[in-house]
Amino acid sequence: MKIYRVGGAVRDRLLGRPVADTDWVVVGGTPDQMEQLGYRPVGRDFPVFLHPQSSEEYALARTERKTGRGYKGFAFDTSPTVTLEADLARRDLTINALAEDENGSIIDPYGGRDDLKQGILRHVSEAFAEDPLRVLRVARFAARFNFRVADATVELMRRIGADGELEHLVPERVWTETERALAEPHARRYFETLAQCDALGRVFPEIAALSGVPQPAKHHPEIDSGLHTLMALEQACRITPDPAVRFAVLVHDLGKGATPRAEWPSHPGHEERGVAMIHVLCDRYRIPNRYRELGVIAARHHLDCHRVAEMKPATVLKKLEEMDAFRRPERFEQFLLACEADARGRKGLEDRPYPQADRFRRLCAAAARADLSGVDLASMGGTDAAATVRERRLDALKQAE
Repeated sequence: MKIYRVGGAVRDRLLGRPVADTDWVVVGGTPDQMEQLGYRPVGRDFPVFLHPQSSEEYALARTERKTGRGYKGFAFDTSPTVTLEADLARRDLTINALAEDENGSIIDPYGGRDDLKQGILRHVSEAFAEDPLRVLRVARFAARFNFRVADATVELMRRIGADGELEHLVPERVWTETERALAEPHARRYFETLAQCDALGRVFPEIAALSGVPQPAKHHPEIDSGLHTLMALEQACRITPDPAVRFAVLVHDLGKGATPRAEWPSHPGHEERGVAMIHVLCDRYRIPNRYRELGVIAARHHLDCHRVAEMKPATVLKKLEEMDAFRRPERFEQFLLACEADARGRKGLEDRPYPQADRFRRLCAAAARADLSGVDLASMGGTDAAATVRERRLDALKQAE
């Protein structure tokens, strides 16, 4: 029985990146042998064991055979005769099909080290096409490393989509990959890679629909709404590591893809259509409410932030109340970051100042500090108390102007 460190831990060490988790493959072993050595079995579909001291995962070497659609449509062979090379062959990309033995020697049967040096994401074998989730995983690795996807791999990813396999992805797994991609340094590449292999329209039709939709003439018409969204997402990655803010930027303009151009930006219909589309997207992939709520606020109010200097105090207060900014100040800060990324998501404007965020933040703080001395809110009815607080906040905003 031999044990090898495999996959991401080997890849990241070769790249000089921090190693977060270590996976191990056991070649020539059996479940009985593992348990006799004190390993705890945890695998349901195939034998995986936890080390008795470190709790790291040790999996018996295995091969896979496609038996049905979707992520779980596989049969596995974990017999002691399965070789290390056969186990590595079932992995998605050459850069993940690396192993390291107990002496630190690298086993690289599929050219992963060369692809790491050249910055290429390349599939190991045609078996790549048997798992549709790999389309999203490749896109996520592009977002992490900013590597180029090999042409043959792009074609294989296209074939997966054309065969209808993407429609069988478990919704939660789509969101898990997407959330992780949004947290990566080059999140824009995730969506660009999906578009490159014709998967964006199958997985995120709302985002794909922005392609070709022109921006308003005053907002650099040489780029369409799809490109603007990706440029704004790139700016969000510069501004904050928060994936919720990046998601809000991604969905802030969805309504433009479903609204005749003549109706926006002056007509509010595109914003409400965008809100409806955010709800559909979040329902489809069971996206957590904190993403949904921030996305809705960004869709409804990003133009308000851009125009805050033109607003009267009563309008500012109304918008702050609609966003629940006084009770949810952390979310309001996230909203301001999303608006800043949107404003900078245009050619030549990537580094421009965005004083609107500071102005909106200052006005919100002034209203929140409204003087309530001498007011006995406890003795008032709920409606009267709310009206009094609102009146004092409005006075504070007028003084802050």
